[in-house]
Amino acid sequence: MGAQALGAAGLYTCGLMIRWLIVIFLALLLVNGLHGWLQRIGLGRLPGDFRFRLFGKEFFLPVASTVLLSVVAALIARFVKL
Repeated sequence: MGAQALGAAGLYTCGLMIRWLIVIFLALLLVNGLHGWLQRIGLGRLPGDFRFRLFGKEFFLPVASTVLLSVVAALIARFVKL
């Protein structure tokens, strides 16, 4: 499928998707790099962060930490926008 088959709207959508993939990749790199520091300040051990073992594998669902980080990110985005 070449650029001619996509059209202008398809190229815009493709470029937008690539930008979002880059943002997600950079966010994952940032979280991975800050993982040790975030654990030292208590993220990952909040009430609502679930850790359980199932079939010999350990699973971790950081629900409360995720909510807290998204609220902080939303506040930062709101103040940066001003």
